Amino acid sequence: MEQNLTPKEQAILLAIARQAVVACVHGDSDYVEPREEEALNVRRGCFVTIKQQGQLRGCIGNFQSELPLFKEVAAMACASAIRDPRFYPMKEKDLDDFTIEISVLSPLKKIDEIEQIVIGQHGIYLEKGYYRGVLLPQVATERHWDRSTFLKQTCLKAGLAADAWKAEDCEIYIFSAQVFHEGETSA
Repeated sequence: MEQNLTPKEQAILLAIARQAVVACVHGDSDYVEPREEEALNVRRGCFVTIKQQGQLRGCIGNFQSELPLFKEVAAMACASAIRDPRFYPMKEKDLDDFTIEISVLSPLKKIDEIEQIVIGQHGIYLEKGYYRGVLLPQVATERHWDRSTFLKQTCLKAGLAADAWKAEDCEIYIFSAQVFHEGETSA
């Protein structure tokens, strides 16, 4: 298991994500200055979630990265702001009121028994044929879902029938995440 980020490292990543969102909305490069912190230069997957008035506004991420974490955060923040197909690309007026949440991920672990899924600790990634769906660990907690509902909702997000997770050819993976958001960390 990867080492958790310190509050200072979390604050740095949140600042990088915010700068990347603003830069992308203005049509600028999401270039970020190199970082010396070892934990921010490790290649780890992450998701960046943008919310407005407490509602989802964009969320994009990768489970693996070829980039150092600080660059991956900037890239996913930009993608969440302007490339999430569920929302129109953020515009300048949207910059007045948004918050950022970052989920730094552990590697995926394939499971054979759904009892291995711990609500509040694990996110779910599933594959069936060409369909793929993912829900972060905090989604089940925020919505007060049980394991079955969590699996059904991940299937629906993948574009599958709600009970597709029961099929033999459906592969289920779990992962954990260190989740932090603006207004929560102290440097």
